[in-house]
Amino acid sequence: MPIILSYLGRHARPLRRSVLLALSLLSACAAADPGAQRSAAAADAAGAFGAYLTGRFAASQTDLDRAARDLLRAYAADPGNPELLQQTFLACLMDDRPEAARLAAQLPDNPAAQLLLADDDARAGSWDAAEQRFHALPSQGLTQLLRPLLVAWAQQGGGHADAALATLRPYVEGQRFRGVYALHAAMIADLAGDQAEAARLYHIAQTDYGGLNLRLAQILASWQARQGRAAEAQHALRALGEGSEDLSIAIPSLMAADTARPVGNASDGIAEAYLALAAALHQQDATEYALMLLQLALDMRPDFAAARLLMADILQSGGHAANAIAALAPVPPADPLAPVVRLRRAALEEQAGNTGQATRLLDQLAHDYPTRPEPLALKGDILRSQSRFADAVLAYDQAIARIDHPGRSAWPLFYDRGIALERSKQWPKAEADFEHALELSPDEPYVLNYLGYSWAEQGHNLTRARQMIERAQELRPNDGAIADSLGWVLLRQGDTAGAIRWLGHAVELDPEDSTINGHLGDAYWAVGRKLEAQYQWQLALSLKPQPDDVARLQAKLHEAETQNGTATAGNTATTGVTAGATTAGGATTAERRLP
Repeated sequence: MPIILSYLGRHARPLRRSVLLALSLLSACAAADPGAQRSAAAADAAGAFGAYLTGRFAASQTDLDRAARDLLRAYAADPGNPELLQQTFLACLMDDRPEAARLAAQLPDNPAAQLLLADDDARAGSWDAAEQRFHALPSQGLTQLLRPLLVAWAQQGGGHADAALATLRPYVEGQRFRGVYALHAAMIADLAGDQAEAARLYHIAQTDYGGLNLRLAQILASWQARQGRAAEAQHALRALGEGSEDLSIAIPSLMAADTARPVGNASDGIAEAYLALAAALHQQDATEYALMLLQLALDMRPDFAAARLLMADILQSGGHAANAIAALAPVPPADPLAPVVRLRRAALEEQAGNTGQATRLLDQLAHDYPTRPEPLALKGDILRSQSRFADAVLAYDQAIARIDHPGRSAWPLFYDRGIALERSKQWPKAEADFEHALELSPDEPYVLNYLGYSWAEQGHNLTRARQMIERAQELRPNDGAIADSLGWVLLRQGDTAGAIRWLGHAVELDPEDSTINGHLGDAYWAVGRKLEAQYQWQLALSLKPQPDDVARLQAKLHEAETQNGTATAGNTATTGVTAGATTAGGATTAERRLP
């Protein structure tokens, strides 16, 4: 779905409509000039048509700068086209261009335009005008959720905290999104100095929000610290760190800043409202709407690090690492979330192909935070992704050395180091790390599966390996790689019927995986279904296996032809283990289970 949408609650128009719009743009331009200038008109129309198409394509690829630039060119050629006006405005809004405000003034019925204009009023201190615009938003779709929050913050900005609390009271007393409304009402009461009401509302927010997140933890910790409840504030922030490896590096700086108000004025509150809804939309994969709201949040509060981190996450997931890096650039070094931003930037540099820059950033971060394991853990991940397994082990060693008493949250470090050790042919040490990861967190499906599959590959501990993989499958029933492992261990145990059943199911779950298809071929061969085996091996060859796997699959097919079906099931099963040991990515089949 293109990123340039009509706005909250509406889908992008179908492609057929887009083509018709392009055609109408072309015909409008052509009709604008008399016949004597037909040649020039055709050239202008063709240019506008091309700009429209390239702008729409750039929008679909989240290339916001190109989308805005080309759609502005197209709109300049046909300023009377209302649909093109809408699309151009939204492109400029998403790219944070000054033209967005000028175009918004021509769109009285566009909710996004009215939000932008209301925000302009708020920044200028015209709170009554902002409140009127917020009140006029449609009481349906997503703006129905935003409107009470924005109206209340405009009232608070105008000095009417009582009116703001009255606006939110019905929503706090309701059931839908009660925690969100209570949190914003609490912040308004807090700013107004009504500590008793703020305390009541913060309690409702903490109870009904639906789970701890970064902003909720920061806001609650600030309130608790300012009330002299430092231990509670630190507990909330530690709980946040335990739920996120990335955020844990920032817990000390967040604790140091916990007496500062996260929301200092009504403009900050409006930005919080946009961020809250953007986060909810991102969880529902509505990333286009989320990005739009985040841009509105940053218009109100350019230094809003939490909003920039979410924007970078969305851009990264869309494959736009460079844009994500740019989104994080304005976060100042003194921000409590700056160490998280630096970690994310290193990961983004790696995604952009700048491995050297990524590792340099992490080395500097490890130096600046000499007790924190996160920079070295990420460095290990990057080195492992580059198949530099011995170097990765060293990085993981250094990360683990920084943890005095590894607890449950440390299991990924031992798991990751175990993978690097296994890939560097240090199996006894790898096995010990996998076992230790399971001691720290016994029901981690990927660890259960990796260790179980590795044992099956080696023909060791098959009974326990099967139990572990079965548990992993219970925890991740729709994971094709885990289903493949279960089929594989059954084949190693001689249960060919069970192996075929589970390997067939694995192919259904992950039909494009070369290794899984090759494993099913091995199982077919083991029971004498030789034509089907050869078909599966041929299919596996077509699914882009690694060069070593290509050689093994070709050897199987050649052996099948030359032996005329005389290979024994036992020998074939053994051969199948060897042939299936590497995936298209060059990692063991177990490593395909990485979360």
